Amino acid sequence: MTRTVYVNGEYLPETEATVSIFDRGFLMADGVYEVTSVLDGKLIDFEGHAVRLERSLNELEMPAACSKEELLEIHRELVKRNEIVEGLVYLQITRGSDGDRDFVFPDPETTKPSIVLFTQNKPGLADNPAAKKGAKIISIEDIRWGRRDIKTVQLLYPSMGKMMAKKAGADDAWLIEDGYVTEGTSNNAYFVKKGKIVTRPLSNDILHGITRKAVLRMAEEAQMEVEERLFTIDEAKEADEAFTTSASAFVMPVVEIDGVALGDGTPGPIAKRLREIYLDESMKAAI
Repeated sequence: MTRTVYVNGEYLPETEATVSIFDRGFLMADGVYEVTSVLDGKLIDFEGHAVRLERSLNELEMPAACSKEELLEIHRELVKRNEIVEGLVYLQITRGSDGDRDFVFPDPETTKPSIVLFTQNKPGLADNPAAKKGAKIISIEDIRWGRRDIKTVQLLYPSMGKMMAKKAGADDAWLIEDGYVTEGTSNNAYFVKKGKIVTRPLSNDILHGITRKAVLRMAEEAQMEVEERLFTIDEAKEADEAFTTSASAFVMPVVEIDGVALGDGTPGPIAKRLREIYLDESMKAAI
């Protein structure tokens, strides 16, 4: 089935959708994005994604392409038109095109931002077999730019990291900077030791994950102990269990780090419980 996508105010068949070759997202990676999951035809954590989008735009001094209310309507319309029961809605806003290439930002008074949204159909997103098996990860050097708190479309190194993991027979990679784990290629990272959940605190060094925020709140509500601090990959290797969080994988257990099995090599109880809680609570609050 040909998808309906949204480009700069129009709903179009994906085969007819175009953006300018001079768009700064294409030429300069001058853009931001968000991905919102859809379960049972409803949006998961839309408000959190909308708030973070606004923050990303503000940090880059980029104008919004539309209001939050309009954005919600576009999301819902795409879900409806594409008959998405379980899947994702991808949103990208760039600084637009002034008809040429220049390092200097175009005048926002005369150059409108570009906005693109499309859906991805993902049956079985909630009941992902990978979550039952758990992920194997490797560690790699973190050489990304310093503002990882802004959700930009600069995703080349994370893509390279995932390919490094694939070549090593693993599922993903955790990034290491100055001896400490920052995050995964497209997720936030955690380990569990003696019942305590440990994860890196928020800063410019990591993405302020929407799922991260929700999961940590739910963990505390479930009387789980949480500690936000820097940690090394060696600490994680000695953990009882580990997991990652993201908008598309929710809570994903980690069963192996750099070839070292965690616990008995199967998804741990805390990761499994948090996944259950997150899916249950998020679907209740979905819009």
